[in-house]
Amino acid sequence: MNNISIADILELPVQERIRLVELIWDSVAAVPEAVEILPALKAELEVRLAEFEANPEAGYSWDQVKSRLKDGSWRSA
Repeated sequence: MNNISIADILELPVQERIRLVELIWDSVAAVPEAVEILPALKAELEVRLAEFEANPEAGYSWDQVKSRLKDGSWRSA
Protein backbone atom coordinates (compact mmCIF):
# COMPACT_ATOMS: atom_id res chain seq x y z
CA MET A 1 0.00 0.00 0.00
CA ASN A 2 1.23 3.47 -0.80
CA ASN A 3 1.87 5.80 2.09
CA ILE A 4 -0.56 8.57 1.21
CA SER A 5 -1.59 10.86 4.02
CA ILE A 6 -4.96 12.48 4.54
CA ALA A 7 -3.22 15.81 3.94
CA ASP A 8 -2.05 14.54 0.54
CA ILE A 9 -5.57 13.46 -0.33
CA LEU A 10 -7.02 16.81 0.72
CA GLU A 11 -4.62 18.53 -1.67
CA LEU A 12 -6.07 16.64 -4.64
CA PRO A 13 -8.60 18.44 -6.84
CA VAL A 14 -12.21 17.75 -5.88
CA GLN A 15 -12.85 15.59 -8.96
CA GLU A 16 -9.90 13.34 -8.08
CA ARG A 17 -11.09 13.03 -4.47
CA ILE A 18 -14.55 12.09 -5.70
CA ARG A 19 -13.02 9.45 -7.97
CA LEU A 20 -10.98 8.12 -5.04
CA VAL A 21 -14.14 7.82 -2.93
CA GLU A 22 -15.88 5.98 -5.79
CA LEU A 23 -12.99 3.52 -6.06
CA ILE A 24 -12.98 2.91 -2.31
CA TRP A 25 -16.77 2.46 -2.25
CA ASP A 26 -16.64 0.02 -5.16
CA SER A 27 -14.00 -2.02 -3.33
CA VAL A 28 -16.24 -2.18 -0.24
CA ALA A 29 -19.34 -3.06 -2.28
CA ALA A 30 -17.42 -5.90 -3.95
CA VAL A 31 -17.42 -7.83 -0.65
CA PRO A 32 -20.84 -7.17 0.93
CA GLU A 33 -20.42 -10.09 3.32
CA ALA A 34 -17.60 -8.15 5.01
CA VAL A 35 -19.91 -5.28 5.95
CA GLU A 36 -21.52 -5.81 9.34
CA ILE A 37 -25.14 -4.75 9.68
CA LEU A 38 -25.77 -3.43 13.16
CA PRO A 39 -28.59 -5.18 15.06
CA ALA A 40 -30.64 -1.97 15.35
CA LEU A 41 -30.42 -1.38 11.60
CA LYS A 42 -31.33 -4.99 10.86
CA ALA A 43 -34.35 -4.71 13.17
CA GLU A 44 -35.47 -1.49 11.45
CA LEU A 45 -35.12 -3.09 8.02
CA GLU A 46 -37.21 -6.06 9.19
CA VAL A 47 -39.94 -3.71 10.47
CA ARG A 48 -40.00 -1.79 7.18
CA LEU A 49 -40.06 -4.98 5.13
CA ALA A 50 -42.97 -6.32 7.19
CA GLU A 51 -44.86 -3.03 6.71
CA PHE A 52 -44.24 -3.15 2.97
CA GLU A 53 -45.32 -6.79 2.70
CA ALA A 54 -48.51 -6.00 4.65
CA ASN A 55 -49.39 -3.09 2.36
CA PRO A 56 -47.20 -2.89 -0.78
CA GLU A 57 -49.40 -0.23 -2.38
CA ALA A 58 -48.65 2.27 0.41
CA GLY A 59 -45.19 3.12 -0.93
CA TYR A 60 -43.71 4.41 -4.17
CA SER A 61 -41.86 2.54 -6.89
CA TRP A 62 -38.26 3.52 -7.62
CA ASP A 63 -39.41 5.05 -10.91
CA GLN A 64 -41.96 7.19 -9.04
CA VAL A 65 -39.33 8.31 -6.53
CA LYS A 66 -36.90 9.29 -9.30
CA SER A 67 -39.63 11.16 -11.16
CA ARG A 68 -40.69 13.08 -8.07
CA LEU A 69 -37.09 13.99 -7.27
CA LYS A 70 -36.51 15.23 -10.81
CA ASP A 71 -39.64 17.37 -11.04
CA GLY A 72 -39.59 18.59 -7.43
CA SER A 73 -43.10 17.30 -6.64
CA TRP A 74 -41.83 15.59 -3.47
CA ARG A 75 -41.75 19.04 -1.86
CA SER A 76 -45.53 19.41 -2.05
CA ALA A 77 -46.36 15.97 -0.65
